[in-house]
Amino acid sequence: MSERLQGKVALVTGGGSGIGAATARRFADSGAKVVVTGRRPEPIQAVADEIGGLALTGDVSDEDHCRALVTAAVDTYGGLDILVANAGVEFFGAAVDVPLEQWRSVLRINLDGVLLSARAAIGPMRERGGGAIVILGSVASLFGAPQFVSYVTSKHAVIGLTRSLAADYGPEGIRVNAVCPGWTRTEMGDRAIQGLGDMKGVSFEEAVRLAAKHYPLRRPADPSEIAGCIEFLASSDASFVTGAVLPVDGGAHVVDVGMVAFAD
Repeated sequence: MSERLQGKVALVTGGGSGIGAATARRFADSGAKVVVTGRRPEPIQAVADEIGGLALTGDVSDEDHCRALVTAAVDTYGGLDILVANAGVEFFGAAVDVPLEQWRSVLRINLDGVLLSARAAIGPMRERGGGAIVILGSVASLFGAPQFVSYVTSKHAVIGLTRSLAADYGPEGIRVNAVCPGWTRTEMGDRAIQGLGDMKGVSFEEAVRLAAKHYPLRRPADPSEIAGCIEFLASSDASFVTGAVLPVDGGAHVVDVGMVAFAD
């Protein structure tokens, strides 16, 4: 067992499944005390029970919930050192098609939720003399994607938020970085893959292959692989890293999309 985060207190939003759950497990294995939150009580309680952590159900777009999360971390474990802002939702649709309420819902959770959770966490981090915030972006933070306007917009916006927070709070010892996963075997990722399979009329396994076809590593990620990068950015091993945007995408960001036809 690693002791990379020994003595640290961490809050993981969207911690009931996928990358959030993998991160909560990895942090606990590394010695951290972990608070997990999400909108579905059963998954987050299951993760908390597994790791000996604390579960609080709620929506990160609710400012009162974010404050309650941080208060619970401080009251239960004595402070807060790490925030992983992972909670997010997706909705498909282009600009002229997406219902306005869906647009607003995606931005509220994916962008407002990051701001509100970070804003709640900064005070206790100051009291500890610093801290680390890791924000979950996406390859959709780096590129456009078809029929995905609300998600792409929200994930581009969190990169700006990452850099702004890093610039503003770096002098107080609070580091803020973003991780941008590519295709990952999560509930959200698998829903998108299933949609691809339905559209193409192929099996789920073939849809996975198609989705990763032009990735240099030719496969999706396991959530644990993303969690390892999050742990690094949250740890003292990354003590001089802030404002960074780390693609964890199997090399997708190095592919020249104008040339992929030559690979077929």
